[in-house]
Formats: sequence, C-alpha cells, structure tokens
Amino acid sequence: MPTPTISDGLQGLEIDAGPVPMSFPAVAKHVGGLVNGVQTDLSSVYFADKILVTISQGGRLAQWIQVPLISASPTSFDTALPAEGADMLPLSHLTPKTLLGAGGDERETIGHLYASQIASAIAKRDPEETRTVLVGFGLEEIDTERETFFDIIELVQKVI
Repeated sequence: MPTPTISDGLQGLEIDAGPVPMSFPAVAKHVGGLVNGVQTDLSSVYFADKILVTISQGGRLAQWIQVPLISASPTSFDTALPAEGADMLPLSHLTPKTLLGAGGDERETIGHLYASQIASAIAKRDPEETRTVLVGFGLEEIDTERETFFDIIELVQKVI
C-alpha cells in the first residue's frame, strides 16, 4: 500500500474555485428589543477561550469589561451554586474589570453591575464554565431604573 503524499490530496482542488462556504466555528446568537423605547441589540459568541456578549444601542460599543468565571479560591467549590432566594444577586466571587472606556464612575458602576449579572447567569446555567466573559456596552445613556435593568437582563437571557 503506497503512502499518501500532500500532492495526492491537492489533485482534486481547483485553483480558481473561490471561497468555500463554512460555518463559523464559534456558537453565536443575536437578539434585539426595545429598552426604554430605544432599539437595543445583543449578541453572544462562545469562543474556545472566552464568551463575548455585546449590548449596543445605535451601533455603539464604548465600554469593555471582563469577568473571569474561575473561582476566587480552590476551596470555594459552591460559589457557582444558586443560593436559596438569591436568584438575581450576582455571584460574590466574580470580579469585573474595565478594560476600555469607563466614561465616569456611574457608567463604570452600571457596567460592572451588568457584567457581573451576565457572568452570574452564565455560571449558574453551567457551573463547570471557566471561560472569561467579555462584555461590550454601548448604551446611549445610563438609566438606573429597575425596569431598564430587567429589560436588559431579559434580553441577555435570550442571547446567552
């Protein structure tokens, strides 16, 4: 039996065949909705090493925050387990870090709140998840109303 060579595999290829359609190797989801009357677009892409979630209004992405899902210490095994009656509280071991574009204390605080909430939702859905969550924000204005928070989190639940 002859040993196959590289040239054997190239014999059937055409030089001007054009692009070969292939599916994107990372799982991606997109969703849109109105938040306070403003069209808000969310997307997620699950890469091998990171989970990217974007929240954009008007095509903006002005703030980037990362949240590692790795437990704070090896002894905090139960940190990803949901606590009784604390479904909406972010997990206490998550530490969001602004990478780009804070835009002031209020914007950075709100960004950390959403990023922690998103990372918590991912960790509660899959307690074995260890990838870093990278969140991109582009909200037109900072709104601290409860209804706005729940509208955005509802959209996030659809995309993660």
